[in-house]
Amino acid sequence: MHDWAALRQSAPLYTPAEMAKADAAAPGLGMSGLRLMEAAGRAVARVAQRGGARRTLVLCGPGGNGGDGWVAARHLAQAGWPVAVAAWGAARAGSDGAVMRARWRGPIVPFAPAEAARVALVIDAVFGAGLREAVPEEVAAVLAAAQEVLAVDVPSGLDGATGQGRGQVRAAGCTVTFVAAKPGHVLQPGRALCGVLEVAEIGMPPGALPEVVTWRNGPGLFTVPQPGASSHKYTRGHVTVLGGAAMTGAARLAADAARRGGAGLVTIAAIGAADVYRAGAPGVIVSEAGVAALLEETRRGVWVCGPGLGVAVARAAMPLLLAAGRQVVADADALALEVEGLRGAAVLTPHEGEFGKLFGPVGTSRLEAARAAARRVGAVVVLKGADTVVACPDGRASINDNAPPWLATAGAGDVLAGVVAAMLAQGLPAWEAACAAVHAHGAAARLAGPGLVAEDLVAQLPSALYGSGMRAPHGLRYTGVPARK
Repeated sequence: MHDWAALRQSAPLYTPAEMAKADAAAPGLGMSGLRLMEAAGRAVARVAQRGGARRTLVLCGPGGNGGDGWVAARHLAQAGWPVAVAAWGAARAGSDGAVMRARWRGPIVPFAPAEAARVALVIDAVFGAGLREAVPEEVAAVLAAAQEVLAVDVPSGLDGATGQGRGQVRAAGCTVTFVAAKPGHVLQPGRALCGVLEVAEIGMPPGALPEVVTWRNGPGLFTVPQPGASSHKYTRGHVTVLGGAAMTGAARLAADAARRGGAGLVTIAAIGAADVYRAGAPGVIVSEAGVAALLEETRRGVWVCGPGLGVAVARAAMPLLLAAGRQVVADADALALEVEGLRGAAVLTPHEGEFGKLFGPVGTSRLEAARAAARRVGAVVVLKGADTVVACPDGRASINDNAPPWLATAGAGDVLAGVVAAMLAQGLPAWEAACAAVHAHGAAARLAGPGLVAEDLVAQLPSALYGSGMRAPHGLRYTGVPARK
């Protein structure tokens, strides 16, 4: 189903190639390219008008992005704005962009830095999300001279698929895109370069849109488990955290997070330092029984292996857990194993360094690197970072963007592992469990505020999961602009 309400709820992300196919399919479904372009340009003009009338320069490139710019300029001029256009390159004869260029009756000025510097607002409609080469220096110089930039689709030079820049990319204060956001709007550094992201409806026929495989992470992708009247501690799941002797705080953080995340019971399987673990939270069970003995209790369905555990212990424990068919969240020291030693785990949570040792360098696309890794290991892979990617072996992926910079603190990863385990214990499938946990992790950090330490995340998890933190994707606004014939 592809209706406007569904798009807003699930926040799909379409690559430039996917949107190009949708544009090509639209005329056959009753929506011409000219009508789509008219609606897109009008959406840009409406967003620009929120800032009040001011002297504006629209920079138009030779393709469809430039066509949107010509339309935006026309609507601003009709609204009484002082607006001019500077063109870089000529639109292909007979194209929709050429038609819109011919409809412009206002001033055309040289494509030069001096023109950009003398206006209050520059609308960047030079290159769209599918640009395959570096931004020409002439274009970069003009954009660099602007006081304020409103970008059409993406800031010129931003790769809409990867979020990487091609050449010098001028950051925009606001970016208007159409139908749905693209991965490059959410992945860094693209997210920072786009500023406030506006997603405008332009009348794209639902049947033109491809099957969604990538989403912006948010509540539309999962349902946080809620206990019912007949729930008890066992129906809410039992999480067991392996606890090593060297870094006991890591396992304790994971265990506390699993409890706050809703697991009915949480046990630390202490492999040494049992007295330290018993001195922790009174609601955490501490056991000195070995892994093999604990596995005899079938209710122990979810295990966290790795935080503060030690590589040798993790290497010995993982085969036992996987052979027993348990759902394992592999983190930290467990990720020092080889890929084959992790096959059968439910969720892996590497940061970029750990990912590189396991699967090789991330390269230019975090999204595709995480997808390939998930397929290879047969598990959900959570590639952590400011733009955490949650990839499933079946190809589904989400990109998370609600995590604030102050989440970069010791112990935060241990907390995340515990929340993932809690979601699994309560019955969520692995990909949905990871998406929910990653979103709650970022929301808890926002609720805690700057200066947080990992313990603050644990305290904020209930609000993040069940209260004010469970909102639609952060930093996204939708602009409904009905198409006109």
